Amino acid sequence: MFVYLVQHAESTKEEVDPSRPLSERGISDIKKTAVYLARLNIKVQKIFHSTKLRARQTAEILSENLKSIKGPTEVDGLSPLDDPKIWAKRLKDIPEKVMLVGHLPHLGKLASLLLCGDENKNVISFKMAGVVCLKRDENGTWSLQWMLTPDVVLEEGTRSTCDGL
Repeated sequence: MFVYLVQHAESTKEEVDPSRPLSERGISDIKKTAVYLARLNIKVQKIFHSTKLRARQTAEILSENLKSIKGPTEVDGLSPLDDPKIWAKRLKDIPEKVMLVGHLPHLGKLASLLLCGDENKNVISFKMAGVVCLKRDENGTWSLQWMLTPDVVLEEGTRSTCDGL
């Protein structure tokens, strides 16, 4: 079983818009990440997101590009200050690949709880519009598989400075 943890993309400041929709940069970043994930043929059955607008918009862009079977679904337990044990417990009963779109500090605490058994370890430094892939083996042990951030994704047609070496 794989779970993809996604920190929402950059949003506008609360002073600009109290509902905090994604900023232009946030939309660009999550589209870049989503297109790259689609090129990698990443498939998820469900995309769950918090009740906040910026998480919903991030999930919608991911769903559109990854063509998730069930599409984005708003759920409780993914808000910034929610207890990570809620989703740690839920994930035990989910057999398929899912994506959780949420916020810090919750995602960091959830990743630490799954990987170390201690939500306060802070083992992953999440980035906005970034994706962390965790895998659960047949014994229920979680491991980090990979992490992707918008700044490491090359635009299509762009060459890396390492190309040709």
